Formats: sequence, C-alpha cells, structure tokens
Amino acid sequence: MVFRKSENYNAPKALPNFLLFRFYLLVFMFDLKNFASAISQIVEEKGIPEEKVVETIELALAAAYKRDYASRGENIKVSFDPKNGHMEVFKVMLVVNEDMLKPEETEDNEASQETAPPLKIEIESKKKTSKKSAVKDNKEPKVNKIKEEKPSEEDTRIRFNQARHIMVKDAKKIRKGIKAGEELFTPLEVHENFGRIAAQTAKQVIIQRIREAEREAVFGEFKDKEGELISGIVQRVEGRTVYVDIGKTFGVLFPQEQIPGEYYRIGSRIRFYVVEVNSGPKGPQVILSRSHPKMISKLFELEVPEVASGTVVLKSVAREAGSRTKIAVTSTQEGIDPIGSCVGHRGTRITTVIGEIGGEKIDVIEWSEDSQRYITNALSPAKATSVELGQKNIAVATVPDDQLSLAIGKEGQNVRLAAKLTGWKIDIRGESGEVTMPSEPQETTDNSEGESEAQESNNKVVTDKAEE
Repeated sequence: MVFRKSENYNAPKALPNFLLFRFYLLVFMFDLKNFASAISQIVEEKGIPEEKVVETIELALAAAYKRDYASRGENIKVSFDPKNGHMEVFKVMLVVNEDMLKPEETEDNEASQETAPPLKIEIESKKKTSKKSAVKDNKEPKVNKIKEEKPSEEDTRIRFNQARHIMVKDAKKIRKGIKAGEELFTPLEVHENFGRIAAQTAKQVIIQRIREAEREAVFGEFKDKEGELISGIVQRVEGRTVYVDIGKTFGVLFPQEQIPGEYYRIGSRIRFYVVEVNSGPKGPQVILSRSHPKMISKLFELEVPEVASGTVVLKSVAREAGSRTKIAVTSTQEGIDPIGSCVGHRGTRITTVIGEIGGEKIDVIEWSEDSQRYITNALSPAKATSVELGQKNIAVATVPDDQLSLAIGKEGQNVRLAAKLTGWKIDIRGESGEVTMPSEPQETTDNSEGESEAQESNNKVVTDKAEE
C-alpha cells in the first residue's frame, strides 16, 4: 500500500525506542507483509503477548481508515491476519429495538415545558437584620429560595444514532435471526491509499497501545516477585534515593529501606528484597529494600538447602539493619541440627549471608515452645540462670553479675532484639538483685535506622553448639 505525500510533508521524528519506530514505519508505509517479523521482535524483546500486538495493529488501521474513508460517528473495526498481511474492514452497528431507545422530544412536550407552572418559592427570613429596618417596614426582609429537586435515577436507555444503531426489523433484512443487543458487521471496501494525517493517527495509536501493553506485562511479571529477592545494578543515586536497573524496569531504594552506613556504588550488582510493586502512570514502580527482616529469611533459603526444603524452619527474625540480627530456627525432622544447618561447615553458609548484608552480625538461636527456654536462648551470648514469666507478657531474666552488661548489650541492643524475637517484655536482673527496666517487644518486621555498632568484637556470632 502507498501513501499520498504532500509537498510540504515533514518526516516523523525518531522515537526513543528504535523497535517502536521500525514498527510504526511498517504501518506508515502499510507494508503489511513485513508485519510478521516486526510482531515477533516485539513479542520477544518486550514480552508482550502476540494477541495484544495484533489488536494494536487492528486499532491503528481502523483509526486510519476512519480518518479518511468513514463518516463521523461510525464504528469501524479491522480484522488483520499477520501471516499474509490481509485485512478486512467492517462497519459495526448495534441492533436495537424501541424498548432500548429514549423517547424523542415532540413539539407537544416542548409546549408543555413552556406552559409549565413556575417553580415553588419559599420565603426565608434573614437571620441578621437591623432593628431600625424592622421597625420601619414592620416586617422582616424576605429572600427567595428555589427548591432543588433530587435528580432522577440514571436512564440506561440510549439515544438512536443512524451511524451506530440499526432497528431490529431493518437488521433482519440483512441477516436473518439477528436479535436486539447484537452487533451487525457490514463489510466495507479496503482502500490502499491513506493520507498523512491518517498515518499520524495510526502512529499515536500504536505508540500508546504498545507502551500500555508493555507496562501491563512488566507489572504482571514483577507483581509475582513481591516478597522475593532480586538482583539489580545500581544505576544512579539522587540525594539519598537509589535507582536500580532490575531488567525491564527500574527499582527504587528509598532511604528508610537502606542499610545505615552502606555505600551504593554506581555499576555494582547487589541483591534486594522486593517490598511492593505499584502501577503508576509512568509504568510499574518496584519498591526495593535492603533492611527488611524478611531479606534474611530469603538469603538463608538460597544458601541453606534444609531451609529451602522445609526441614529447617525460621520461626522468627529480629533485625536492626546494619548492626545485628537474631533468628530463631527449629527442625521439623529428627536428627537434623537446625543451628548447624544454618551455620554450615566452618561457618561457610552463614558467612555468605553476612557478606550479602555488608558484614551485619547474625545470632542463630534454637526456637522452643517453652517460653522460658526460648527467652533463655534469645539472650545469647549471655547465659541466663533463670527466667520468671509474669503477667502482661513480662519476663524477668536472672543472669550472673559479670554477664549483666553482656545480656543487656550495647545501648540495650541484645535485650531489645530478644524482646522482638520472643514477643515478651524482658527485664534483666543480676544475681545480686540489680534490676533493669523491661525491654518492650516490637514487630519483627520493623526496620530500625541509625543504630550504632552492637556487641564487642569478641562476641561470637553463633552458639557453642554451632561450632560442633
């Protein structure tokens, strides 16, 4: 097919996306036979279903045909076969009956509206009037107020349009057995010459529809990755916000989702946790995190086969990003050491996890149904001699006097993480009777910012059982 080109015709500007530009040129020249290769490229590179691409072509051809050869208000549809480049054009009309149409306004109705009685007027007195005017006129001033009637319910009937609607009795003359509410397709002549404005209309339809389909495909792909780990390359840093190239789109790492003190070098490949995927006007927005507690769980699933298979379960995670993390693990199968599985031979597995989160320390403790034993394990590396459970989820742990500072931790971090992990308010008491204020438990998914380095360097990451 060939376009009519005017003398003052200006060539279209190059699009940012070369693939879309090439696809538009095929429509611009109406080289329908080469559409098959262009469609396959778009499907492969952009991940858009072939049906969406064919639908886009049909809409673009229908818009171009309507611009040059159809009357105003007509509904034009095009059926396109990408294999042989053959297209068919149809005029679509909705079959209606009298019950589906709104009653027409007659002269009698217009006359009745002209002779209709005037609206009712209500008399309302002013709230604020001067005493002098009231004495002089011996009455209060009056204000006219029109009564507002409530709008009637929306009428679902339609107004008849000759370009879009056809009466059922006339439609049956063309196709027998057709009913009201169905669509009547009338074949039209396929023209080969289209004007410049029609080509521009087709271009806009193609660009808009392809980009919308691409956004939907990307959103659907990353929506399924919520709560999973993803690898990305740091693309740019604007202020404290980091933008990450994660493939077909960009992820956003906000300051509150970053590990305090961690530096993100442009071009470095890092793992992130996908917190949420939102659909926006400019495409999907993927919110990433490096400080989320569930990132620790996902890293252990990657490094520890027993966690991935379910024989070792991470019951709870308490994390202060950039400083320290405590995880409670248990085994669902006899004969498997949950702590040893997470630590690995000579600490190889847990060392890999620590390397992924910038050297953050990790304590692996054994989960227990017995709250007293669970709290005792959670206070590791300090060893509590006894734990008393009180009302309102308050527990009092007794530790040797020489381990009192170790149980509390630097700036109270150890007991704070233990409270997050167990869900109990823990109050530390020395054997000599010294008591500290109870530590409030918090949600294990909370992210803390700006925490200082916790525990001295001689504190071990795992328990003695893990070293066996």
